[in-house]
Formats: sequence, structure tokens, C-alpha cells
Amino acid sequence: MSEATILARVRGAPVVELPENLYIPPDALRVILEETFEGPLDLLLYLIRRQNLDIMAVSITRVTEQYLQYIGLMERLKIELAAEYLLMAAWLAEIKSRLLLPKPETEGEDEEDPRAELVRRLQEYERIKQAAQELDALPRLGRDLFPAVLAADLPPRPPALPQLTLEQLAEAFRQVLDRAEKRQSHTVPPETLSVRERMSQVLARLRKDAAVALESLFDLREGRAGLVVTFLALLELCKEGLVEVLQSEPLAPIRVQAR
Repeated sequence: MSEATILARVRGAPVVELPENLYIPPDALRVILEETFEGPLDLLLYLIRRQNLDIMAVSITRVTEQYLQYIGLMERLKIELAAEYLLMAAWLAEIKSRLLLPKPETEGEDEEDPRAELVRRLQEYERIKQAAQELDALPRLGRDLFPAVLAADLPPRPPALPQLTLEQLAEAFRQVLDRAEKRQSHTVPPETLSVRERMSQVLARLRKDAAVALESLFDLREGRAGLVVTFLALLELCKEGLVEVLQSEPLAPIRVQAR
């Protein structure tokens, strides 16, 4: 199957025969050209670059002929032309005619090149087009980059707390200290020395020894509390009549004995 016998391709499949009873209105097909242009300057730039020519050394005659051929093709295909394309054709024809006319010989005056304005506009358009292509090549949100959206089932955030100053924080701490001082508790330690227990100890001592010196019943290692407890125990024993305290003569040693 040669390409000449293929009438069209539908979704990649070749079509070699037309369907029966097929009617195609005259204006049903729309011709899409291989190259699309955004204006007459874009078309001129394409014609120049296709021949690998420099804008500064452009041949107005050749470019004008190709431009007019392209305009004629668009008219034959019934493609609506913008007025700016026709204006550019008229401008090219004017430049071409000025180049073909003989130049008057005038001394001291240099006539401006008719192509200068066209070359300046082509160079400016080429810079703008190049900048637009570079911008279009950059990654674009929604075309090249897509934001990631994640619906996370998070608990509601607590309301934001008010900000405190350093003075307010110090005042709150002072109030806590005041409440702590008012609620202080006094712990009474349990009594480690018992008068009743010391009375039993004195009686046990007197069972061994019939009489003992008063000083021998006191243990200086117990401190003042131990001495007071021992003395109170002797007084209780004397009160209950279990012991008696004796002194043979004034200033003589005091002795304690059981009754």
C-alpha cells in the first residue's frame, strides 16, 4: 500500500476508499498550515531564517517574492487575512521599489537605507520572541508542576492562648508563693524518749544495785532532752513511792534507792 493511495488516516489507521453517499460541504474542512505565525513580522522572520540568512544582509527582493507567494496561498485556501499582512506586503513593495529606483547623486547627503527600519523591527521582534520562548520553557504551575493536596484527618487545633508579658508571669509566681506560705504545715516529730520507759529502766537498774548515785542515772550522750526525761522519771517514781532519794549530810553525794 503506497502513501499515494491513502486518502486519510483516522486514529492512525489508513483510509483508502471513501464511504458511499459521503457529502462534504465546501467549507466543512479547515486547513491547518504546517507553520503558524503570529503576525507579518513572524512570517518575515521565518522566511529569512529558513534560508539561513542574516537579518542585516536580507534580500528584500527574494523575501518580498516569498512573502507575496505565501499571501497568495492563503487567499487561494480562503484563509481570512488580517489587514496587517496586507500592510506589510505594501511596505515590502515600497522598499523594493525604492531599492530598484536609481539614487540621485547629491553631494554631502547620505540617503538612509530603506531596509533599516524593517531590519530594526525584525531584530526587536526576534529578541522579544526569544525571550517569550525562554519564559514558556520555564516550569509552569498547572502545566508542568501540580500542587500536592492531602486531606489529613487531623484533630481541631486548640485556640491560641494569649501572650503573657514577663511582668505578668512574675506577678503570677509571687501569688503562688503567697499561697504556699499561708498553707505551710508544721510537722511534730514523734517523741523518741518516753518517761514511762525511762521509769522502767531506772527500776531495772535499782533491782541490780540497791542504791546508785544520782549522777549515774543520767547519760550525757542523750543531750538535754534525755536528761529532762530521766529527771521526770525520777520525780514520777518518787511521787509513786517506788524510790527514794537520800543524802547523808549536806553537800554529800545524792543516792537513789528502791523502797
